[in-house]
Amino acid sequence: MLEVEVKSRIDLSHAREVLDRLDAKFLETEEHFDVYYNAPHRNFAETDEALRIRSVNDRQVLTYKGKKLDEVTKSREEIQTHVEAEAMIQILERLGFKETARVQKLRDVFKIGDITLCLDEVDSLGQFIEFEIISDADMEESKKRIFAMMENFGLKPEDSIRKSYLELVME
Repeated sequence: MLEVEVKSRIDLSHAREVLDRLDAKFLETEEHFDVYYNAPHRNFAETDEALRIRSVNDRQVLTYKGKKLDEVTKSREEIQTHVEAEAMIQILERLGFKETARVQKLRDVFKIGDITLCLDEVDSLGQFIEFEIISDADMEESKKRIFAMMENFGLKPEDSIRKSYLELVME
């Protein structure tokens, strides 16, 4: 599956007003605690990859993200599986993986059709909105649909932030 994603800074109160006007369906509030790792055999910062264990509410997920696929969005391959976090941490450490950073955020998740919209309050970084389509369909078509949705919020493609929260925290 391909994750086609665009992120931008936004005032969350404005975003909530727009979501209400668009009759977006509220799904849930999530507390994310992400621990990122780097591999012993290559530097993920150089290869534009990411490996993390995310604790969200009562679930833990191991996620691998491949390098970004274009110059505008954060679109990339994403593979994930549910894990037991403590056991997975021990496995990674024994294999030589090193913790590189932690990112904590509060996320409200909404849906409009097949577009997921996430309102994020990220510790030490601020407020963001993410637009995401998970699909095996045409990436260009998904990008067009996301950019059209962004217009409702007064955002343009050039407002897109390609850097991940990890990259922003590391700065």
